[in-house]
Amino acid sequence: MMDNVSQTRRFFLLGLNETNNHRFTLFFLTLLCYCVILLVNTTVILIIIMDKNLHEPMYILICTFCINGLYGSAGFYPKFLWDLLSPVQVISYSGCLVQVQVNASFAFSDLSFISVMAYDRYVAICRPLEYHSVMSKRRIIMLVCFSWMTPFCIAGINVFLTSRLKLCSQYIAKIYCMNWMIVKLACFPAETAVNGIVVYITVIIYLFHGIFIVLSYMYIIKTCANSIENRAKFMQTCVPHLTSLLIFLVNILSDVMFMQFGSKDFPQAFKNFVAMEYFVIPPLLNPLIYGFKLSKIRKGILVVLTLKK
Repeated sequence: MMDNVSQTRRFFLLGLNETNNHRFTLFFLTLLCYCVILLVNTTVILIIIMDKNLHEPMYILICTFCINGLYGSAGFYPKFLWDLLSPVQVISYSGCLVQVQVNASFAFSDLSFISVMAYDRYVAICRPLEYHSVMSKRRIIMLVCFSWMTPFCIAGINVFLTSRLKLCSQYIAKIYCMNWMIVKLACFPAETAVNGIVVYITVIIYLFHGIFIVLSYMYIIKTCANSIENRAKFMQTCVPHLTSLLIFLVNILSDVMFMQFGSKDFPQAFKNFVAMEYFVIPPLLNPLIYGFKLSKIRKGILVVLTLKK
């Protein structure tokens, strides 16, 4: 069905309609936030790449985690900054689908990387003698590819199904494109049945990711309870991962619950904050958490700062 493309050439994003008086202030704050995100993520990535002592599975996963943060930020900030300076917030049909693809695959990949990190810590603490054989370079490459390609394909399937729908509206009540917001614009709700099924399958897949993470840390905590050395290792390396997981869950669940159970009684500014918090908090805090908590990365940053002086 290509006729819907000819009928719906663009979308109007309505999320900024009530923020005309604060556009420039919001623009500079958002630009500052984006610059800090670029700085902290790039710093952690470069430290890990340049320091051969950090070419270990855990740090390689942290590096790819930060790269994913840059990828997700690139799908949101440039367009949002442009919209803040524009009188009308418009996005092309194809551009909207691309943004959905990037945003969805970014969120899915985040949970995939957190799952792989949980597995890495499980092997390191619960099966230390097998660690280097289990977490070999080849397996790390496979896990990283899995954590990027599988979410990208799952997001792509959702976007493809959405692209087949005939839409009867061009207005999206959000500051960025979101898959289910487009699906709700379908002329015939019966046509969205397959979309709904795929969404539920996607939720189940990532629910299993969550169960896997919980089970991994249950085994880790059980192992650490009997060893002071393992407890120290848990506090040093697992707490940042658990913090990242908590940040992920709070941001995703708040956005989903807010969208699912209605938001008519809330001011537009609050709606926008809930909508964009996942693009602010995780990409900003994750590299800071790993940079300050993990001693090897912290030492690498201090070495770079010393060399600059």
